[in-house]
Amino acid sequence: MHTVWKGAISFGLVHVPVKMFTATEDKDIHLRYIHKECGTPISYTRSCPHCERPAEWDEIVRGYEYEKGRFVLFENEELEAIKPENTRTIRILDFVALQEIDPLYFQKTYYLSPDQAGAGAYSLLLEAMRDSGRIGIAKVAIRSKSSLAAIRAVENCICMETMFYPDEIRPVQAVPNLPQQANVNDRELAMAKLLIEQLSTPFEPAKYTDDYRAAMLEAIERKVAGQGLDVVTAPAAEKTNVIDLMAALQASLEAVKAAPPDKGKEADAPGAPKRRSTRGRKAKETAP
Repeated sequence: MHTVWKGAISFGLVHVPVKMFTATEDKDIHLRYIHKECGTPISYTRSCPHCERPAEWDEIVRGYEYEKGRFVLFENEELEAIKPENTRTIRILDFVALQEIDPLYFQKTYYLSPDQAGAGAYSLLLEAMRDSGRIGIAKVAIRSKSSLAAIRAVENCICMETMFYPDEIRPVQAVPNLPQQANVNDRELAMAKLLIEQLSTPFEPAKYTDDYRAAMLEAIERKVAGQGLDVVTAPAAEKTNVIDLMAALQASLEAVKAAPPDKGKEADAPGAPKRRSTRGRKAKETAP
């Protein structure tokens, strides 16, 4: 696994050095947009629709739209000044019972492993949480974002779940068309409860599979094996720097060949006979 963060868990005066690893991976089938005419993947460029031209990075700042079409702008220095302090610490604030937390709060899962000489403190925290049946509620800053987190034991590993803050959870009351009160027939209710009982079983995650992903992979393999019109090869990207260099060298050679030779340098041309100097000969003729 690739280390995505290094720091420490702190609770009380205990300091546990840890490394963080992403616990989940995205296995969705990601399809790209392809230019059907030539098979090239479509690229997206940074451009300004008002100026109708591409925008370079040094022309771009970040802004918050506080009203429709009105933005307050921030320079990078301003954002750096107000971002959460990167203390590299997962600071546990409280310990609570796991069943008290609605799964709605959980966001993304990470595994934590002991770093350097922290194995002793790591094992201490792991066993203490496991024996007490409690999990830690902590704050952590990852990639300049402050997050709430749950620290808990998963088998022999400490696991961290980033969590939504309470004000990020939409209230159930905002959902439209919810029934104000249950109006259920007793006989239908009894039958529904019986059906639930018959379908109840221990949770075995391995038996649940992504049927859509399996069907997509099968369709992809079938198309690749058939090598029909649906299988294309994108044209090789032009190496513009090499082409420009070769063109410049070729143009330079042609220019040298086409240029008339310099009179003063005719004798220096490759293959040309060397001219004898007359200065030494005249000196001999006039000598006594």
